[in-house]
Amino acid sequence: MTLPKNLKYTSEHEWISVEGNVAVVGITSFAQGELGDIVFVEIETEGENLEKGETFGTIEAVKTVSDLFMPVGGEVLEVNPALEDSPELVNKDPYGEGWLIKITVTNPAELDGLLSAEEYQAMLEA
Repeated sequence: MTLPKNLKYTSEHEWISVEGNVAVVGITSFAQGELGDIVFVEIETEGENLEKGETFGTIEAVKTVSDLFMPVGGEVLEVNPALEDSPELVNKDPYGEGWLIKITVTNPAELDGLLSAEEYQAMLEA
């Protein structure tokens, strides 16, 4: 499994890409593989300010439903509109077209607590 080096990761299998104070959040390739075929993504927190670790939505696969957690605190600016009609994008392209939300980062220092690609890979292998 290839992990993009420019992203930060969480132990809950989310990734975050930051440009300025706006970040894009998604789930990792490992997570989508564990979930299986994704059939529905429910995110109703657009416009809300959430703390790091709070649930921002759920992702439903054929056999399970999993919570999605904020990697850092911030305001949910946008939900990926393509997922409403094509939730399988999360399976096909988890680091690209399958992104979940865009947020404003309220406390950039929280990014320091996230995992690098190498640290995330080591966690998966542990």
